[in-house]
Amino acid sequence: MDFKLCHRSGMRYVSMLIFFCVAVSVISAVTHYSIPEEMEQGSVVANLALDLGLDAKSLGRRNMRLDVIANKRYLEINKDTGELFVSEKIDREYICNSKNPSCFLKMDVTIENPIRLFNIEVEIMDINDNAPFFRRDTMHLDISESTSPGERFSLPNAVDPDFGSNSVKNYHLSENLHFALEIQTGRDGSKFADLILKTSLDREKQAVHNLILTAVDGGVPTRTGTASIIVRVLDVNDNAPSFEKAKYVVDVMENSPIGSLVIKLNATDLDEGSNSEIVYSYSLYTSERTQEMFNLNPENGEIRVKEMINYEDLKLYEMEVIASDKGPNSLSGQCKLTIQVTDMNDNHPEISIKSFQSPIKEDTPTDTVIAVVSVSDKDSGDNGIVDLHIPDNMPFKLRESSDNYFELVVSEPLDREKVPEYDITFTVTDRGSPPLSDNETMTLELLDVNDNVPQFPQSFYTIRVMENNAPGALLSSLTAFDPDLHENQYLVYFIIEKEIANTSMSMLFSINPENGNLYALKTFDYEIEKEFLFHIEARDSGSPPLSSNVTVHIIIVDQNDNAPVIVSPWRAQGSVVEEKIPRSTDKGSLIAKVIALDTDSVHNSRITYQFLQVTDATLFSLDQYNGEIRTMRMFSYRDPRHQRLVVVAKDNGEPALSATVTISLTTMETAVKAYSDMTEEPLEYDIFSDINLYLVIGLGSVSFLLLITILVTIVIKCQKPKPSKAAPPSRNSVISERNSTIADSTLVSNDAYWYSLFLAETRKGKLVVRQPLPKGSRYIVSSIPRGTGLTDTSDSAASTLQV
Repeated sequence: MDFKLCHRSGMRYVSMLIFFCVAVSVISAVTHYSIPEEMEQGSVVANLALDLGLDAKSLGRRNMRLDVIANKRYLEINKDTGELFVSEKIDREYICNSKNPSCFLKMDVTIENPIRLFNIEVEIMDINDNAPFFRRDTMHLDISESTSPGERFSLPNAVDPDFGSNSVKNYHLSENLHFALEIQTGRDGSKFADLILKTSLDREKQAVHNLILTAVDGGVPTRTGTASIIVRVLDVNDNAPSFEKAKYVVDVMENSPIGSLVIKLNATDLDEGSNSEIVYSYSLYTSERTQEMFNLNPENGEIRVKEMINYEDLKLYEMEVIASDKGPNSLSGQCKLTIQVTDMNDNHPEISIKSFQSPIKEDTPTDTVIAVVSVSDKDSGDNGIVDLHIPDNMPFKLRESSDNYFELVVSEPLDREKVPEYDITFTVTDRGSPPLSDNETMTLELLDVNDNVPQFPQSFYTIRVMENNAPGALLSSLTAFDPDLHENQYLVYFIIEKEIANTSMSMLFSINPENGNLYALKTFDYEIEKEFLFHIEARDSGSPPLSSNVTVHIIIVDQNDNAPVIVSPWRAQGSVVEEKIPRSTDKGSLIAKVIALDTDSVHNSRITYQFLQVTDATLFSLDQYNGEIRTMRMFSYRDPRHQRLVVVAKDNGEPALSATVTISLTTMETAVKAYSDMTEEPLEYDIFSDINLYLVIGLGSVSFLLLITILVTIVIKCQKPKPSKAAPPSRNSVISERNSTIADSTLVSNDAYWYSLFLAETRKGKLVVRQPLPKGSRYIVSSIPRGTGLTDTSDSAASTLQV
């Protein structure tokens, strides 16, 4: 309750009591006050000095005191003002019995000088400071679902420590369909409630009902208290067990193991306790044979195989199962069960190969039958239907010829070189569940057919052969490969005949027919023969034989086997070249030009010139590339009259070959000045001096030889078959004599050209002309070929034939 409200009420009660005390002071000496409970500490109840007619100023001097009778001190006196105030909160329910209509605090006030005693009585008025409450927060009621409507159930009443109108005045029940409240009043005025059943209960629909009971007091404002009522509905065996289905149909495999589960029947009972406990049993309509084959568990409804089931004996079993509860008045339900026996795939399919051809040729045509296979299965239905398969990655396929008969045929071309044999696995599988299968493997061997030509690793061979090779030397091994077998694989090698300048390739080269080793039959000379082009054939021994060929290109590699030949200045074999020059020759004048030729090629024919000996190294210089000898200064009177120069011409081969020429120079005292350079205008002197004559002859000879070589090469190239290239002159070749007229002569520079013109009869020592020769023609033979039986006995280095 609000404190201000309590305080105002208390002051009103005090005023009324004071007026009443004054009015009856003559009759009684007890001073009466009324205050509400729960006033705040320090609240003033009354002014005793004023009410008792005492001087407030003398209260301290007269020793005023307050004595409480049989109670705790809740009030005190202010000795300065004479006011009676609350020293501790007052709880009426604590001080007095809640059933007592009045509650007083009695005390005495004593003062001295003179001594006087006053009786004080303070009535404690009740306020609604307590809410109703139930001694138990939760109340449990057990009511059978068979209880009739109108049945009454007593409920514990609520308690309120307050008094009078502040105590419990009414009860309320939470909204529900089955229960209501009826309020009763006791003799002492207390209120209590009875719970009334309005409609019947059904435990299977709702087993527990939760209600809220509320107690309300009569205070202002009102206070409430609540308690929970839990009504548990007690079961009655009013529901029979029931199965999920009225009829069950299950399949069981024949030969199922004994004890295997067929089905678990499940019946339910909406009741509880023993009313819901179920026992399973066969009905009287279930045959004894069925009960012998299948066992029914009475506790859990499991039906298991009791004896071995045979599909051939009986394909269908029917039974009726009863489910009964354990209630006092037992109720039951029933269902029908049909068990169908399923045939088991317990027979493996069988495979039989009626005929099988092996080996077969690798060129066997497609669609050729090589085997006949039959299959069977003792089972029936899908278990007896079988399928036959072979691996997919084979060049064969199965073709059904009739019921359960299949033909194995060739579906793709066969190649023994890729796969020499096949392991063919025939797999037969039935369509049962799970499927059963069987297999059988046969090996098919392929016979070789000569269907592969020999193959060379390369289509073109280039073989380099160093000239001056030893006859019979191995050049290369040209081996072909044939993937066939036996005689189809045995190879023989041949040189395909080809004549060059009337010379057969078999006269120059030889090949081992068994292993393809290629040999040279003669020693080659790069200066005569530079290359050969021919074909080699590899042929197998099959029937018919197959062959292939390869092109062989023989390249003769040059060796440094020809020494340089000095053709200018010309001199007889082993003689010294003598030259005369004017002593007045200028510095830088050309004295002589050394020219050397080398019939080798490339770097072996590159010639450099050096002084091997020189009388005075300060007088002459030699150009190492063109062989020109020039004066480095003018002659002086101290220089010797005779000068000796030895020049070496060296090629660039490895090892290097060389030739030397000795030039003896004699200086002459003459007024004619030697020419100093080819570009200077010559003085009037004898142009056909010895030195100039030698130079002209040498240069002319070299130019002529070069021209003849070109012409001969052109003529040989135009002949059929194509001759080998003309080689430059060999060591035995000699320049024609100085004074001969060579413009009308033809140079016979190699053996091929020789054999095209002449035939030597070695026994008779005669020279026979092969073809008509132009009249008046003349031939210069640089050398006579070896093997002709002819010898050159002339003094000159070359033989001349005049027609």
